[in-house]
Amino acid sequence: MTTNRRLHPAWLVAAVAFVALVGAAGFRATPSVLLHPLHAEFGWPLATISAAVSVNLLLYGLTAPFAAALMDRFGIRRVVSVALLLVAAGSGLTVFMTASWQLLLCWGVLVGLGTGSMALAFVATVTGRWFVRRRGLVTGVLTAGGAAGQLIFLPLIAVLVRDHGWRTAALVVAGAALAVVPLVVWLLREHPADLDLPAYGATEVVAAPPPTGGAATRALGALAAAARTRPFWLLAAGFAICGATTNGLVGTHFVPAAHDHGMAETTAAGLLALVGLFDIVGTIASGWLTDRVDSRLLLGAYYALRGLSLLVLPSLFAGSAEPSMLVFIVFYGLDWVATVPPTVALCREYFGGAGAVVFGWVFAAHQFGAALAATGAGLVRDRLGDYAVAWYVAGALSIGAAGLSLLLRRRPGRPVPEAVLVAATAPRAWSFRG
Repeated sequence: MTTNRRLHPAWLVAAVAFVALVGAAGFRATPSVLLHPLHAEFGWPLATISAAVSVNLLLYGLTAPFAAALMDRFGIRRVVSVALLLVAAGSGLTVFMTASWQLLLCWGVLVGLGTGSMALAFVATVTGRWFVRRRGLVTGVLTAGGAAGQLIFLPLIAVLVRDHGWRTAALVVAGAALAVVPLVVWLLREHPADLDLPAYGATEVVAAPPPTGGAATRALGALAAAARTRPFWLLAAGFAICGATTNGLVGTHFVPAAHDHGMAETTAAGLLALVGLFDIVGTIASGWLTDRVDSRLLLGAYYALRGLSLLVLPSLFAGSAEPSMLVFIVFYGLDWVATVPPTVALCREYFGGAGAVVFGWVFAAHQFGAALAATGAGLVRDRLGDYAVAWYVAGALSIGAAGLSLLLRRRPGRPVPEAVLVAATAPRAWSFRG
C-alpha cells in the first residue's frame, strides 16, 4: 500500500468536483438576468417565467437523493458526466424556443435534472467517501463551488445579454458545461480503495461497498426510514426556508427588484455576483466552524441573522449601489449557503451511513421551498407592483427556521448509530437505531 504521497488523491478528487460544480452553476446563475429580456421578447408574464425557474429549482432538489443513490450504484464519474451533458443540452436548446412550454422543458426540466445530479448530495457523497479529517472544511469549499460559478458567470452573462442578447449567453453556458466533461471522465475517481489507499485522515483501507439494488429503492427506503424521525422533519423544514430565502427569492428576484427601483440590471447582477464572492468566504468559514462548533448553534445563528437582514432589505433599494446596500450584500453573502456544512454534518450524525442520501431528501425540501418562493414572489410582484411583502415574509420565516434548528437535540452516546441497508429490495430494512 502506498502511503507516502505528498498530496493525497482525495484533494485531486475534491478539486475536480469543485470544477464540475462551478461548471453546473453557470446556467443556474442566469435566471435573474434573463427574466426581463425574455419578458420583453416574448411578452410572457414574469409569473410564467418564474414558474420555469420553480420547475428547475424543484427538480434540482428532487433529483438529488436519487442521484446520490445512482452514484453508489453506477459511480460518480458516469452520473456527473451525464448531468453536465443535460445542463449543456438544456441551456443550448433554449435558443430555439418559441413558446413558454419550451422554456419549462429546457430551463426547467433538462437543466433542473442535470444540476440536481450535481447538487449538494454530490458534495456529501464525495466528502463521505474520501475524507475523515477536514470533512467539514471540504464540504464548505465544495459548496462554495456553486457560488464561484455564480461569481464567474453572472457578470459575464449580464454583459453578454446586454451587448449580444440572451441567446449568446445561453450558448456560452452550454459550452462551459461541455468543457468540464473531459476533466470529469479523466480525473474523477470513485473510492480511495480503488487506489489501495485509506480515505484522507483514516488509517485503514476500507473496501468500496458493492452496489445494493436499484437507486430508486435505496433512495425511497432511506426516505421512509428518515421520515419516521423528528430530526429529519426539523432539518427539512429549516432547509426549505433556507431555499426559499436564497435561490427562490434573492437568487431569482433580486435583480428585477433592484431594476424596479431604477438600478441598471448589470449593476444589480454585479451585486448578486458579490454575494457569490462573499459566500465563498462564508461557506468555507462555516465548514471550518462545523468541525469545531455544535452545528445546531451554527444553524440557529445563521438563520436568525439572515432573517434580520431580509427585514431591512426593502429600505435599501435605490437607483445606485448605496453603501448600505453594499453592507447587506457582504453580510448576506457570508450567510448565503453557510447553512450547508452544519446541515450535512447533522444528517451524518443522525443517519450515519445513509447520511448522503438522507441529505439529498433534506436538500429536496430546500428546493421545494425555493420553487414556492420563486413563483410566489413573481405573483406578489405581478399583483402588488413590488416585492416588499415577499422580503418581509422571508425574513419572518428565517427567524422561524432558527427556532427549528435549536429544537434539534444531541444524540446520546458515541459512536453515532449508522443506517444499514440490509436488503436492497426491502425499504423497511433501513433502520436508524437509537
